[in-house]
Amino acid sequence: MTTLTVSGESGGGNLSLATGLKARREGWVDQIDGIYALCPYICGAYADPPSELLSLVENDTYMLDCQEMDLLVTVYDPEREHGANPLAWPLAATASDLEGLPPHVISVNELDPLRDEGLAFFRKLLAAGVSAVARTVHGTTHGADQGMADIIPDVHRETVRSVVGFAKSVSGTSS
Repeated sequence: MTTLTVSGESGGGNLSLATGLKARREGWVDQIDGIYALCPYICGAYADPPSELLSLVENDTYMLDCQEMDLLVTVYDPEREHGANPLAWPLAATASDLEGLPPHVISVNELDPLRDEGLAFFRKLLAAGVSAVARTVHGTTHGADQGMADIIPDVHRETVRSVVGFAKSVSGTSS
């Protein structure tokens, strides 16, 4: 394998971002060309949403709700011991954790409770000097651009084009 673009949606977005952080920490980040995270689940503080993440309140119960997401936190982090660990919750990453990461795309859905945590992570990437782009898919709920391809095929196709285009651009391939 000569190129690797890491991508994932929701919890997979978390894993994609955490993979980049782990690769940087362990010294193999140069093996990753880019990271594309879609509607990443990266905050971990859903029982008492941080005030700066307004979408957790504004969009609560549009496909996802904070109460259910908080239950998922207990599955992911049963003792809630890792809230400040960016490998568990990438939004906890500091500028020094992020410096030197490969290019990123953070794609969020306008009506997703997770929207603002994705955008907050994007801003952290920029502040750390990481090449990053944010993309908001308007009129969609959590993961709808991927999970509702039969209902919104044009939106789905555009998301697929975006992921493929990013992977090609960071790998230097055209086909």
